[in-house]
Amino acid sequence: MISVEEALTRCFDLVTVLPVETVPLRHAAGRFMAEPAVARRDQPPFDASAMDGYAVAGDPKAGDSFAVTGEAGAGHGFAGAVGEGQAVRIFTGAPVPRGATRVVIQEDVTREGDRITVRQGADSGTNIRPLGQDFRAGSSLAPRVLRPNDLALLAAMNVAEVRATRRPVVAIIATGDELVMPGETPSPDQIIASNSFALAAMVEAAGGEARMLPIARDNVAELECVLGMAQGADMIVTIGGASVGDHDLVGRVAESMGMERAFYKIAMRPGKPLMAGRLRGVPMLGLPGNPVSAIVCGHLFLLPMLRAMIGLGRNGPAVQQATLGVDLPANGPRAHYMRSRHSGGVITPFERQDSALITILTEADALLVRPVAEAPRRAGDRVDYIAL
Repeated sequence: MISVEEALTRCFDLVTVLPVETVPLRHAAGRFMAEPAVARRDQPPFDASAMDGYAVAGDPKAGDSFAVTGEAGAGHGFAGAVGEGQAVRIFTGAPVPRGATRVVIQEDVTREGDRITVRQGADSGTNIRPLGQDFRAGSSLAPRVLRPNDLALLAAMNVAEVRATRRPVVAIIATGDELVMPGETPSPDQIIASNSFALAAMVEAAGGEARMLPIARDNVAELECVLGMAQGADMIVTIGGASVGDHDLVGRVAESMGMERAFYKIAMRPGKPLMAGRLRGVPMLGLPGNPVSAIVCGHLFLLPMLRAMIGLGRNGPAVQQATLGVDLPANGPRAHYMRSRHSGGVITPFERQDSALITILTEADALLVRPVAEAPRRAGDRVDYIAL
C-alpha cells in the first residue's frame, strides 16, 4: 500500500491540461478562463450622474437659482453645454453635460416651472462617477474559474467570448451484478446503483461533463464492452470491482485491454482498494464500490485530477483546522478520513464510520483527517479537516 500523498502524486502524473477553446460569454459560467480578458472600453465610458437631480456648473450655495435648459437620461445625453446660471435635469446613469461639475440631488432643490433653487443644507458631493472610475480600456481580468459576478464584469468590458479550457469529459461506469438503476425493481439479492449519481454531480460541479455509461456486469465480455464505450472521454472512472475477489474483474479486464497501472491499494480508510492507471492513453480511476469509500475518494482524488486538467494546478483538497469536539483513540496504520460535523470552529466525528452508511455522509459537512499511527487526541486539540 502507498500513502495518500503518493497516490495523489501518481494521479496527477496521469493527467495533462486540456486544450483551450473559444466560449461565448453566455456559456462561460463555471469555466476556467485560461487567458486574460482585456477591456475594450472605459467603464463608465463618460462622466456619469450618480443620482437623479440637476447638473450645474460651479459650486452652488443655498438659495442659488438656476434656469432648467434641458434634460439628460440614461442612453439619452444632453447635446448642449451647461453655462453659468443654467441647469440640466439629469437622471442616474446619464452622461454629465459639458460644463457641468456637480449634480445637485433632486431632494435638495425646489422647482417652480423651469427654475430650481438650492435648499439649505444641500449635499455638497459632486454625485458624478468619473469616466473610467471602474476600469479603463486595456485593463485585464486574470485567468480564473468564472463566477456570475465575473460574467457581469466581462460583459461590461465588452468581451463577448473568452478563451477557456475545454470541459473534461468523464465516463462513469458502475460495475456489479448486484446493481440496478433507480426506478427499476431489484431482485432480493440486488441493490440500487447510487454512487455514480453523486460522482456525476461532483464532476459537473467541478466544471466537467459526466457521461454515465450502462452498468457493467461481472463478466469479461460486458466489462470490455462498457469500457469500450468510454472511448472519447478524457477520464474513465469505474466504481466497484477493483478489489481482488473472484468477481472483482475491473483491473484484470482493463489490463488485458492495455491499461498501464499506476498503483493499487492505498493506506487510507475508507477507500483502501483504489486503483489508477492509463487505458489507451486516458487516465483511469478505479474507485471502491462502497458508497462512502467511492465518494470520499472522489473528493480526495477525482476532483483534484479534474482541477489539474482544466489548468488549476496540482493541488490536493484544501486542508483547514478546527478544534476537536471529542476525545479520540490512537489511529491505526491507515490514514482515516472521518465523516464529521463542523460548527462554530469545532469538529465532531460521527460515532458510526461504516463505509456503507450513506445517511451519515449526507449529514457530514467535513472529513476529519487522522494521519497514519496518530497518537490519541483530546477534545480541544487542533486538528485538520477537509470541508465537504
